[in-house]
Amino acid sequence: MRKVAIYGKGGIGKSTTTQNTVAALAEMGRRVLVVGCDPKADSTRLLLGGLAQRTVLDTLREEGEDVELDKVRKAGYGKTLCVESGGPEPGVGCAGRGIITAINLMEQLGGYETDVPLDYVFYDVLGDVVCGGFAMPMREGKAQEIYIVCSGEMMAMYAANNICKGIRKFADAGSVRLGGLICNSRMVDNERSMIEEFAKRLGTQMIHFLPRDNDVQRAEINKKTVIEWNPAVKQAEEYRALARAIDNNKMFVIPQPIGIEELEKILIEFGVLA
Repeated sequence: MRKVAIYGKGGIGKSTTTQNTVAALAEMGRRVLVVGCDPKADSTRLLLGGLAQRTVLDTLREEGEDVELDKVRKAGYGKTLCVESGGPEPGVGCAGRGIITAINLMEQLGGYETDVPLDYVFYDVLGDVVCGGFAMPMREGKAQEIYIVCSGEMMAMYAANNICKGIRKFADAGSVRLGGLICNSRMVDNERSMIEEFAKRLGTQMIHFLPRDNDVQRAEINKKTVIEWNPAVKQAEEYRALARAIDNNKMFVIPQPIGIEELEKILIEFGVLA
């Protein structure tokens, strides 16, 4: 079973990218469990047809420690399995602890065990690796492959570079490795070439370039992934290509984060900063 975590700056399209990629893997016949590690609990919404998944933390608050697996793990599109960690009540507690609690509970309940063995577990993680909770999937070996969703915008690249610092820190003590950057296009000038160069400087690859397409929003309005909403549109094939690239990936590295001055030079070189 491959253990994958998707990280990225807030608002970069990480959860949308994760769910559409998982849908493509399911279409390929892969068995996938998605664990949402974002307090917004929106990591599985499209796979569940817009249903609000009951979170692990909400279930624990309402029912105590005696929780049944089927209360927190639901079946979604293409026989995917979906779990949302959730978060604390607003203004109370640490959101990162929701991830720790959810993953520990899943292990206690046998949540990673199925009649047909899983091919993948995907962790959809908020991009703040400063907090111990959000770093847990990489820190404790729950995830072994990390993919970072970014774009040609400065803050998205800055966040990706910081995430690479976290990967490097935890790689020294475990098996976590970077599998590549996923460019979720914002239609920035020279974006593809810039992210390819950024990946090269980090010692990794741009595993796929996702063009911006309004069909993603149309599918979301219909509460579905693109592949379920309309499998014939061009963007569906983009997600299939990304899924194939991940499925066939053999390039896993300990990244080499760059300094802010080098990052700014890349942005200047490709015409983003003047």
